[in-house]
Amino acid sequence: MSYSDKQFRGIPIVRSGSKYRTDAGFSAIKDGIKTRRAPAERDIGKKPKWLRAKMPVGQVFSGVRNTVRRHRLSTVCEESMCPNIGECWNHGTATIMVMGSVCTRACRFCAVDTGNPKGWLDRAEPENTANAVRLMGLRYVVITSVDRDDLPDGGAQHYAECIKAVRRVNPDTAVEALTPDFSGVMRDVEKVVNAGLQVFAQNIETVRRLTHAVRDARAGYDQTLEVLAHAKQSRPEVLTKSSVMLGLGESDSEIMQTMTDLRLANVDILTLGQYLRPTPNHLAIARYVTPGEFADYRRAGLRRGFLEVVAGPLVRSSYRADRVMQKNNAGLSSSLTETKPERS
Repeated sequence: MSYSDKQFRGIPIVRSGSKYRTDAGFSAIKDGIKTRRAPAERDIGKKPKWLRAKMPVGQVFSGVRNTVRRHRLSTVCEESMCPNIGECWNHGTATIMVMGSVCTRACRFCAVDTGNPKGWLDRAEPENTANAVRLMGLRYVVITSVDRDDLPDGGAQHYAECIKAVRRVNPDTAVEALTPDFSGVMRDVEKVVNAGLQVFAQNIETVRRLTHAVRDARAGYDQTLEVLAHAKQSRPEVLTKSSVMLGLGESDSEIMQTMTDLRLANVDILTLGQYLRPTPNHLAIARYVTPGEFADYRRAGLRRGFLEVVAGPLVRSSYRADRVMQKNNAGLSSSLTETKPERS
């Protein structure tokens, strides 16, 4: 496949699903999944009204974006096409993605570019990240990263250095790390857990039955549970967190079992949100979960002993992360209190 030679005002235009060359000199696939030759599978029905997100505009939004650009940072807000980017950036918060914007894995739900960075790292990234957090005045920051299977430790040491730099420059800022699974190597997990964070998150993403179809083959349902359990065992005072996307074809009983499995791994916090297809090359949406169903799932999770379950159509793993421990569904609209018969 050839690289794009189209440009707009001197900026190369790369189509979703096509190969391009990064500034660091290695190739990657735009939005993570190659363009399908066969017609794309259709989503089920029209997107409902409760999935409308605010447009990303505003003075604060522009300020956060300028800070991100100036310090050469990647954010999961942009790379994953998060629908909440306007709300979060106007609130003055951002989820910073370290170790670049190209992932070595290709999960079928994710719009992050995929490729092999061949060991590339930005050595100035820890200090740049710390200074960006200072300039944004964040009291709570989520630091996440792409998977870096090309690095001997999955990038764990670099990730830990980013967290340490943020804490050194911003001692009053709480840090949540939304991490890769580091291929299940627990000594690498410990490097991050011991870096001075308050919350350790690793997303299980979906139910056991759908894991192979949804996630990259190098990920795994049990591997994620083991990483979360080990993190909690290593640092009991650190809160652990995971996230599940709904609307991929899972059943109620599978959702309940996933909640039970996460609690058995001593996970403290769970987020539940609607899967939204980023491009036609990604997995189709099997169903739209209603606000009332999300409210029911939240109650079912709380009954299982989670400290908090944040649930709603536009909820993502780091959405309103600083408000999770208010234990009020992160202050989401009362429209999510619409009920149906409770699930057990």
